[in-house]
Amino acid sequence: MGLARTFIAAVVVAAVVFSADGAAAKSEPRAVTEAPATAAPVASASAPVSEAEESEPVCVRVKGAEACVGPDGSDRPGVTIEDTAGDRRHAAVEYYLSGYLGTKYVIHNLGREGDVRGSREIGRIVTFRAALYKGNHRVKFSRWKTVQNVAKYPVKRETRVTPAGARARAEACTSTRRAATTCFAERRTYVFACDTSADKYQARAEYFVGGDPTARFEIHQLAGVNTCGKAEHGELSVSMYRAAVFDDNHQIADQLYKYN
Repeated sequence: MGLARTFIAAVVVAAVVFSADGAAAKSEPRAVTEAPATAAPVASASAPVSEAEESEPVCVRVKGAEACVGPDGSDRPGVTIEDTAGDRRHAAVEYYLSGYLGTKYVIHNLGREGDVRGSREIGRIVTFRAALYKGNHRVKFSRWKTVQNVAKYPVKRETRVTPAGARARAEACTSTRRAATTCFAERRTYVFACDTSADKYQARAEYFVGGDPTARFEIHQLAGVNTCGKAEHGELSVSMYRAAVFDDNHQIADQLYKYN
């Protein structure tokens, strides 16, 4: 009788263990697939990575362009874009910070094949893609990719800056018809792009930093009237800038570049 009871108890324990394992298996999260290239970028949680993987940049590519986002210790820190083809097109990286879709950033690499341009001033979450431009017309782009927790000192998101607030904080501002304003200050350099008109068009700041004519930075403000998007550039000063108005990629109004 004692042996029988021992046998029954062992079977019950085994059944309980099997059920627990089965429940755990059902509760594991499923892999998340990338959204189509035409979908709006959405920040998603990423799986834990090892220390070796954390030191490597994450990249996306199209023929002629490679965009990467990497931690401080990698060979491509921050967000970078490389031109990988010797042709008349140029590479660009388009990205959003901290999952906020109201402001889009673009870095145009106007250098030669093999040149890399970028910015180390990024947010905790970066959603980005590589693109290829011919002049101001985008001709090709990759899928969106989201990475997070790559910056040791991430830029803090600002979503409530108004055009009046940007002017009050800035050392210099410029505006163009159809109501786009670009403002900047150079003690830890930051740039604002502000939309000051309730219409269907988007305000855009276009500028160069550090005296480098081969990398054009852009802030596209998409959130509407009386909103501003902000970018930071550390110790690099703005060297040339202008305000512009666009309808998607079609330029509506602008002004001549001003030198700082």
